[in-house]
Amino acid sequence: MTPAAAAELDLAVRDIVDSGPVRTLTLAAAGTLDGVGTSLPGSSLPGYVPGSHLVVDCGGRPNAYSLLDDGVAPETYRISVLHRPDGGGGSRWLHQRRVGEAVRASPPRSAFAPVAAATHHLLIAGGIGVTPLMSHVRAAHRWGRPYTLLYRYRVAAHVAELRAMCGPRLVELPDRGTFSGQLAAALVGQPLGTHLYVCGPAAFTDLVLDSAQAAGWPAVRLHAERFTADVLDAGRPFRVRVGAASYDVPAGVSLLEALERNGHSLPFRCRQGVCGECLVPVRAGRVEHRDLYLSEAEKTSGDQLLPCVSRGLDDLLEVVV
Repeated sequence: MTPAAAAELDLAVRDIVDSGPVRTLTLAAAGTLDGVGTSLPGSSLPGYVPGSHLVVDCGGRPNAYSLLDDGVAPETYRISVLHRPDGGGGSRWLHQRRVGEAVRASPPRSAFAPVAAATHHLLIAGGIGVTPLMSHVRAAHRWGRPYTLLYRYRVAAHVAELRAMCGPRLVELPDRGTFSGQLAAALVGQPLGTHLYVCGPAAFTDLVLDSAQAAGWPAVRLHAERFTADVLDAGRPFRVRVGAASYDVPAGVSLLEALERNGHSLPFRCRQGVCGECLVPVRAGRVEHRDLYLSEAEKTSGDQLLPCVSRGLDDLLEVVV
């Protein structure tokens, strides 16, 4: 499905819970709340698979936020947002919302769903990265899936809720010095067929994945959800063909920019590989996918890409705009 086929959601803030620098917002369909946030009769929201996120329009800047629940017949969406005064503006905007105010978002999407056939789910969270894993935990309870959650934090989010849900399956690691040892033990002590899921700051996520690979975990059993697209290198130059015309895409220039410079107008919102608005079909050539929007299966198919961040791996890439 292309982004244009999925209508945006008009939501409203139903409830707000502030816990230190972490704000949890409950969002309902617009028109289902009165002026002070009290629920009125209304339809349910689109369901989603565990590990999904919303791309929220934060005052003109789209940002992705993980959904906290299991996604079965939701009447509300819950997201938690860490206040980042030095961030890109999304967290500040959401920390300024009030109950009853409007919020617009794209429908839920996931590239971080639990693998139903896994014999065990090893969940590893760093800080606010626990949010998509809360969704995994709730789904594990609904469907009776075995799991363990390692949670490394300085500023905790949802710890009381996790303690109540997880019991002994939650391993809390507020002390940085104990994390490496606990991680090493967890990586060698899992049953065959375990899948690992990690979300947290970039350095934390890289440490977990590198440690797992060093311990012999195959890549197909490692799954990561990152906060934003990584800082990207300039990439190699290539050419893009559109119809009968072709253009150079130099290193350090995005494919989207190159197309715009040559008179092609594409829709876009984030230019970070998150929202999916600029998705285009690929007719020929291999793609270096750098986005956080397409699923792994969609990336493997190689028939579409997000030109704001992704590039051609071959000398020539043919797209349709």
